[in-house]
Amino acid sequence: MARLIRTAARTLFSSFSSSTSSLLQSRNSITPSFIFQSSRPYSTDNKITKSPLEANILRIIDKEIDYQSEYAPPHQPETRFHSFTVEDQPGEQWMIMRGKYDDIEDIKLEVTMFDGYVTVPKLGDDATGEDVRLHISFIVDVSKGDGGENLEFLCSAWPDRLEIQKVYLLRGEKMPGRPYMGPDFRKLNRELQKRLREYLDARGVNDELSFFLHEYMLNKDRIELIQWFGKVKSLVEK
Repeated sequence: MARLIRTAARTLFSSFSSSTSSLLQSRNSITPSFIFQSSRPYSTDNKITKSPLEANILRIIDKEIDYQSEYAPPHQPETRFHSFTVEDQPGEQWMIMRGKYDDIEDIKLEVTMFDGYVTVPKLGDDATGEDVRLHISFIVDVSKGDGGENLEFLCSAWPDRLEIQKVYLLRGEKMPGRPYMGPDFRKLNRELQKRLREYLDARGVNDELSFFLHEYMLNKDRIELIQWFGKVKSLVEK
């Protein structure tokens, strides 16, 4: 995963600000116990007497947990998307998807949580102001399983589309300190760009996948936030 972070940082986001936005979305709600098994209001009956400051912190955290769990409660993370399996990495800022193509290619995706954003004008005749469009980085690794070089794509997932940023070759998991990442994808011959997009589309890596990744990461963002509140609460309670 460190390879994905390093690669994205080198090639994509000098112009992006870090996103601290936590956009909310609710579907297929589950009970809060899935997120935080020991969530309970702070009790003044605890044997260990808390200072007024600690008690106030615990009350605020409880309110945040209740708000985040009730306003748009997260759902159980998806484990499949079409032919891909989805492997969440709890407590971390990424996940893995795996698939096959024609029974001879292994397809692996390493996907970050939201790592940037751009602002765009709101749509509509009467609309004013700006909307935020969150960004996700991911690497697509296409392997023949023969020990040779893998074809890798460094991609951007926007809410409504997928963009290829780089195409390069990598032998297994070994990446040199400063590998040649190929030219900027947008500078390639237009026909080659089109064919490479079709190559990924045939393997299920397309605009529909980008939409799924945003849905998935919005949900994961909420799960991780509620778990973080729970961990902070546990430390303060000790």
